[in-house]
Amino acid sequence: MDDLSPGMLAWIESVAGGRVVAADRQPGGARKEAWFIDVARLDGGRDELFLRYDRADPAVTGDPWTLHREAAVYLALQGSEVPVPRVLAVHPTFQAMLSVRLHGQNWFSRITEPSEQLATAQDFMRCLAALHQIDVRTLELPGFPAPTSIPDLVRHQLDECEAVLDHRGGDPDPALRFTLDWLRRNVPAHDGRPVLVQGDTGPGNFMYADGRVVAVVDWELAHLGDPMDDIAWLSLRAVQEPFTSLPERLSEYETLSGIAIDEDRVRYYRVLAEAKLLVMNHRPGEARPGGVSDIGNGLIYAMLHRRLWLEALADVVRLELASPEVPPDTEPGDHDWLYGAVLDELRDVVVPGIDDPLAQQRAKGVARVVKYLAQVSRHGGFYNCCELDDVERLLGTRPATVAAGRAAVAAAVRDGRVSDVDYLRYQSGRIARENELHRTASGALADRHWPALR
Repeated sequence: MDDLSPGMLAWIESVAGGRVVAADRQPGGARKEAWFIDVARLDGGRDELFLRYDRADPAVTGDPWTLHREAAVYLALQGSEVPVPRVLAVHPTFQAMLSVRLHGQNWFSRITEPSEQLATAQDFMRCLAALHQIDVRTLELPGFPAPTSIPDLVRHQLDECEAVLDHRGGDPDPALRFTLDWLRRNVPAHDGRPVLVQGDTGPGNFMYADGRVVAVVDWELAHLGDPMDDIAWLSLRAVQEPFTSLPERLSEYETLSGIAIDEDRVRYYRVLAEAKLLVMNHRPGEARPGGVSDIGNGLIYAMLHRRLWLEALADVVRLELASPEVPPDTEPGDHDWLYGAVLDELRDVVVPGIDDPLAQQRAKGVARVVKYLAQVSRHGGFYNCCELDDVERLLGTRPATVAAGRAAVAAAVRDGRVSDVDYLRYQSGRIARENELHRTASGALADRHWPALR
């Protein structure tokens, strides 16, 4: 409990009506901390509660995707056909929410029985269809915009992204600026009924047990908009955690919801989803994505999303992606054996000796970092030369370093000396090489791509 302040513990006890006797932080949660809280009541009973906690200050980060926003959705959906945890209290100032702890799993990939996988996936599609059937005018959603037209609500999302970038300052990557400009120029002219979009919906963001969805969780990216927005997020999460047959699940969704899948709109919202993730991780002057505590996990998923961003954008602008160059065979350096030795120690000694699940997860994350560094040590020099070749072809001069080359390319894009298409081609080669350097750390993720919708 030492990681929770006395003030937070006192708030939990005041709303729970008892004494906190255990507080265990759980793995996962991305930017938000997840805690199992046990409270001993005055009558001798014991309550199992769940604390979702974000220590970041939205006034500092400029982040509109707050835990208070998520709590508003939980409260609005209490008692609806969309199962969500029962909220006990929302902290009036801190980004914290206390709810009843539900029992179930959230990693869809851990279901080993195919029939249970299918039943769980089908039940989730029922929940998603039920969500999109709710008349949003009946929901009390403080802080959300009025349910106007879908194009206006999309532009509201883009305005939020721009506001975050303005608040945090610095020069966004030209790739992000290009993407936001493209999104604003190509907002789908769809006149359908706005729905409550969960955002980041799909496997990993719902709890299940015995083939049924116990609760749909993680709603900080929720907003009003196009149901195809959620389908795009579902396809994104299905890349990270395969979700049975997505075309079959989408066919079931169409039957349950009465809403037809529009592939062109889904492709648009795939670009928007990846752009939003890039905005969320924009931290001027920081060498790593903001809010990442599990460095190894953040490393491989940042790589995955850079690649998926490019693939989504290439799909809509009809750009052929580059393949990575094949590095020459090289003799291991004198120190390269150390990477394998560290990995053996982590796998055979460190991880088996750790009982705490959070610490075990972080140790596995360290192993991913070591695998990545081993590849950089062996092939990083070759791929750097390949990128310098690309910069020279693009700008006509060869920079002294990769960092200088990237800065020169970004300046050329801002000054209009490099076309958008040429810049995307440059990014294509760079990302293909980075994916190869991350390959051993990423495992199966290195070869995952957007799934077919039909």
